[in-house]
Amino acid sequence: MKLNEESSPPLDALGHRQRLRSRLIEGGPGTLADYEVLEVLLFAARPRGNTKPLAKALIRHFGTLGAALSAPVDDLRQVEGIGEAAIASIAVVREAAQRLAAAQITDKPLLSSFDALLDYCRIHISHARIEEFHILFLDTKNRLVRHERQGIGTVDQAPVYVREVLRRALELGASNIIMLHNHPSGDPTPSRADIEITNRVIEAGQPLGVKVHDHLIIGRS
Repeated sequence: MKLNEESSPPLDALGHRQRLRSRLIEGGPGTLADYEVLEVLLFAARPRGNTKPLAKALIRHFGTLGAALSAPVDDLRQVEGIGEAAIASIAVVREAAQRLAAAQITDKPLLSSFDALLDYCRIHISHARIEEFHILFLDTKNRLVRHERQGIGTVDQAPVYVREVLRRALELGASNIIMLHNHPSGDPTPSRADIEITNRVIEAGQPLGVKVHDHLIIGRS
């Protein structure tokens, strides 16, 4: 039987679903294995099918639960047997996580909520397979005005255009910015290029009244 075939589940399959639900509800965090978390997540997408084969296929393909839940839609489509309903079930988890993280920093001075800021950044880009360069634009009270991706590159570099960063800051009326990018290698140590571009943005922003608070580098988590 193919992974995407659906049929009426036998009684033991119904019992398996109920046991997983009960373990999740009664046991709390850490009760389920990673593939079992995906099984439960896929129940709604496959109300009449066995979700275990697809759940295990996702773990095999992406390596970890976090990578599977963070995978772009195009990457999810590469998994044998997955359908649009299953893709939507996975994508909505990422969407919910990003909105929850955003709620923790909305209308708050980011520098006084640094742990929440790091959580927000990790959820957005820690599992990206290529480098992405983002800017968090802040107002005079260091509240988030806009989060934008400024560049996307290869596995080890993303383009950064100083003039574009500062032009956008002025357009948004942002007096402060936080630079943000990921290292797909997992090592968050700044490279020489990272340090150089940070200094260039700092120097170019000073006469314009745009201050760089930090340049955060996110590894895999």
